Parts: sequence; C-alpha cells; structure tokens
Amino acid sequence: MDGSSSKVVELKPHGDVAEEDPARRGGPGTDEADDNEKAPRRSRRVASLDVFRGLTVALMILVDGAGGEWPVIGHAPWNGCNLADFVMPFFLFIVGMAIPLSLKRIPDRGRAVRRVVIRTLKLLFWGILLQGRYSHAPDELTYGVDMKHVRWGGILQRIALAYLVVAVLEIVTKDAKIQDQSSSGFSIFRMYLSQWIVACCILVIYLALVYGIYVPDWEFRVRNVDSPNYGKVLTVTCGTRGILDPPCNAVGYIDRKVLGINHMYQKPAWRRHRACTDDSPHEGHFRNDAPAWCVAPFEPEGILSSLSAVLSTIIGVHYGHVLVHMKSHTDRLRQWVTMGICLLVLGIILHFSHAIPLNKQLYTFSYICVTAGAAGVVFSVLYFLVDIVSLRYVFAPLQWIGMNAMLVYVMAAEGIFEGFLNGWYYEGTNNTLVYWVRKHVFVKVWHSTRVGILLYVLFAQILFWSLVSGVLHRAGLYWKL
Repeated sequence: MDGSSSKVVELKPHGDVAEEDPARRGGPGTDEADDNEKAPRRSRRVASLDVFRGLTVALMILVDGAGGEWPVIGHAPWNGCNLADFVMPFFLFIVGMAIPLSLKRIPDRGRAVRRVVIRTLKLLFWGILLQGRYSHAPDELTYGVDMKHVRWGGILQRIALAYLVVAVLEIVTKDAKIQDQSSSGFSIFRMYLSQWIVACCILVIYLALVYGIYVPDWEFRVRNVDSPNYGKVLTVTCGTRGILDPPCNAVGYIDRKVLGINHMYQKPAWRRHRACTDDSPHEGHFRNDAPAWCVAPFEPEGILSSLSAVLSTIIGVHYGHVLVHMKSHTDRLRQWVTMGICLLVLGIILHFSHAIPLNKQLYTFSYICVTAGAAGVVFSVLYFLVDIVSLRYVFAPLQWIGMNAMLVYVMAAEGIFEGFLNGWYYEGTNNTLVYWVRKHVFVKVWHSTRVGILLYVLFAQILFWSLVSGVLHRAGLYWKL
C-alpha cells in the first residue's frame, strides 16, 4: 500500500498499474457531469481499462490453448499478423496507459522510482520462474531447470523492461505544473514533447541496429531429442546486413551474442515457416530440404525487439495523458480514434509497400503502428460502451478477469492450475483428469478435435476463470504485486 490511507494503488499483472483499489474506484474525470459539481467529487475507476486488460488475458488463453489447432489465431510463422500477435502489444499499451493514472498522485519522485523498481523486480522474478523453464506445467509433472539453459527472455520480462523505462521517463519528465491542467487538440503532444523525443531516439537506434549490423555465419547444437540431427552442430550461412529474414537478422544476432544461444526460446514460431514444413502454417514434420535454422532457437522477446517494444508502451502513455487532461468524452474519443486510425494506416502502408514488413518476432515499426493503432481503436470502443453507455454488466466477466489478471495469467495462461489437475491421473500420466474432460466432454461430443479444443478453452478455461475472478471480486480478494 502506498500513499494516504484513502487509496490503495496496485500493480496489475504484466506491469500495468490501476488507479485505485477496486473498493474505491479512482479515475480522473470519467463523468463529464462531475466537472461542474462544487462539492468534492468521488472519482471512479475507468472500467474499460479493466475490461481491456481482461480481454487481452482472455485472448492470450485462447491463442495459447487453441492456436495449435487454429493457426489463423496463432502466431504468424514470420511476417504477418495473426490474432495472437496482438496480445503482447495490447499488454504493453495497457501498461503505458495506466502509468500516468498511477503516478499522478505521487509527487515525490524518489518514492515513485522506488515503487517502480520494486515492482519491476517482482515482474522479472515471476517471468523467469514461469517462462525460464523452471515450471513444466501443465504437460509435465516435474519442475526445475538447468541454469545452463534457463531462458532469460519472456512476456513478463519484456513488460518489466518497458514498464521500468517508461515509468521512469514519466517520473523524470513530468512537470507538476501541468499535471492538473486541461488540454485539447494537439497541445497535449507539446506538454509531453520530451517523451516523444525519447521515443524517436529509440526508433532511430532500433532501425540503425537492425539495418546496420553485420550478421556473420553462426552455428548451434541441435537440442531437440526428436530431431534426426540431435547433438549435431549445424551452421547457418549469413554474411550480410540489413536482412529481415529468419536466419540472418540483427535481432537474433544480438540475442545470440548477449543472452547466449542456450538461453533463448527453443521452439520459435518460425518452425511453421513454409521453408521448414509443407504443413505451414500448421506445425508438422520438417521438409527433407529444410534449412538448418528451422531447428535453431530464436528469442521472440529478445533485447533489440524489447527496445522497440517500449514504443508501444509510450503510445499507451499518451492515451493515459489524454484521459488525465481531457475532461470531455467527445474530446478523448476524437483524440484516441484519430491517432489509432492514423497508426493503423501508416503500418499497413509500410507493410504492403514492402518497406517494413509486419513482424512480431522482430517487433518492426510497421508492427508497432498496426498493433498500437488497433489497441487504441479497441480501447476507444470499450470506453464508449463501458464508461459512456454503461454496458458494464455485458462486459462484467472480462472486467473481473482484468481486476485479477495476475491470478488468471499464472493459473490459466501459464497452466499452473491445469498442471495441478494433471497430477490426478488413472493408470498412466497420459490419462489425466484434464485429458479426460477435454476428450469426453468436448471433443467426443462435437466429433471434432478442432472444435472440441476451442470450446474447451472458451468454457473450461476462460469462462471458468472469469467466474472465479467474479467470486474473488465479490470477496474483495486480488493478487497484487
């Protein structure tokens, strides 16, 4: 708990910070009628931000659980943008949008920085624990990792980095004189011009490294025991610069040099690339003439791509500034929708003109524009429906997930609860409780593995955890960082 006794500021999962404890809904100017009240007004929480967070967690569960059977919602093998590729940018956008709301009431910069650093360390701890291969849930009933092969990158690690950089930037650059000022039009860009200058510097550094670094030939040892090349050392021929193809890009080169190839993700999405398998975009047996890089590791949450990912968070911060400084619903929506559409159009033009392809693995500039623009438009729609039209009951399940997102992320998206259930099996570990429910309650009823798994994810995971979150919300119980 920070600050006065009247507020409880909490860090929601993935590094984003909500305005207040759910028992005391906080939020600047969510009701235009309140602006004319003479008595001290009781601010309300921006419910649409919780709904958007819950929607993003639900999307993560959906694409992780059903993406294998439905490639159209799974990650694109390389260039392109499927449904799963919007999840990470949406989280970063939400993180950024919540930062101005949470730091607005903390005038002491030292105290604010301490809080940001502590929460960053917590996110890093959970990220390495859940995605560093220590946890083997839900499929394997074991745990532990050889430190020689621990994965340093991951979703929470990337969000921790973006949160740390952008939150400290907000603390350092914010001016107490403008915190309570109203704004309209493009003046809000001038108020935070220094942050946009930093964003431009990050973009220039990223582009300079991606297109300027020379990538030499490299080699790796095959660690997949199912591969006929297991244990062999394979060589990937590059000797080039400025290439955005899978084997010879600067993003992977920096990660191999800094993180070490043993500490990178061992099953990247590029394994489903058409150069690797005839079943693309499905995962299948590798082609006989598949290049060596098809079985090589690649870190989708690596160093250079995480640097550009900071830009998604900075765009989210701008949306948070609009929420803080603009008191009219119409002004807010005009600003948000205009910026969102402009970003979408710019990203699409860059991709289809073949200037900069959409690529989640490299976190390219066109990918930033399209996903941040989509986040802005989606949030604007939710803000209109939830905070203006007040259709909160319709979106209540997503709001419950959003208010207890860390719990749902760990238990559902990371499979900890399902791993616990898999501990109950009959005769063999391949006949677990989860397997029985999925097979007999969903797959056999619909006579389709694809449909059965999709329904299992929707009902036995997303709907189930929304109800659990609702019960915990009624009890006032939340997982805080």
